[in-house]
Amino acid sequence: MELERIIYEVEDRIAVIKINNPPANTVGTKTLKDLETALDLIVSDTNIKAIVLTGEGKFFVAGADIKEINGVISANEGENLALNGQRLFTKIEEMKKPVIAAINGACLGGGMELAMACHIRLAEETAKFGQPEINLGLIPGFGGTQRLARLTNRSIALEWVLTGDMYNADEALRIGLINKIVPVGTVLEQAKIMAHKIAAKGSIAIAYGMEAVQSGLLKSQNDGLKLEAGLFGEICITEDKKEGVSAFIEKRAPIFRDK
Repeated sequence: MELERIIYEVEDRIAVIKINNPPANTVGTKTLKDLETALDLIVSDTNIKAIVLTGEGKFFVAGADIKEINGVISANEGENLALNGQRLFTKIEEMKKPVIAAINGACLGGGMELAMACHIRLAEETAKFGQPEINLGLIPGFGGTQRLARLTNRSIALEWVLTGDMYNADEALRIGLINKIVPVGTVLEQAKIMAHKIAAKGSIAIAYGMEAVQSGLLKSQNDGLKLEAGLFGEICITEDKKEGVSAFIEKRAPIFRDK
């Protein structure tokens, strides 16, 4: 398989996707198409249980492809461009396998929208964040206005979207945008460690845990609790549950078989 704008690798039970569109790893139609091709491979490969998404070089993703946006000459064309990006990023968000963003540098505009679609975000201490679209007379179009408000709060989202300012990793951590800050040069390795830790668990429990949290957030708390209880009941009759409980009682490491 040949992908022009990303590097795709599989290591044990994790997949590593690197956006590789120098000089700034911008995301345009071709990059998004390559990314979706890799995601489809991951979905169909039952051996892959977690994904790490990062940028090749010194950038994570510095934004959308401005040249492509400059070529938009109608409202319909602009809407379709946004809808395509939204569709792909929602596909990431709704995956049953966790996607960890390893943010190794500038994470701006479309890059921040991509990172927010991931389930967990680690960032190097020198990473920069922002939604600077307003500085170009634009607004975020790949989900930034919606996910930022949900991950943080309405006031913070409005500040970021309306000022177009850039923020450091400490501020991103403070507002809950990222999970953890790590030293420069270590984020990919740290993300892989986390991915391998998750991949050692049973795939049914991983998928159900993700569904309970993500789908539950779209419901009232009472309906979310019902969803959790139903999923808990289903997983109680799996072989992995029997193995996990037996291993705990016998004081040994469990061997999950994803059944």
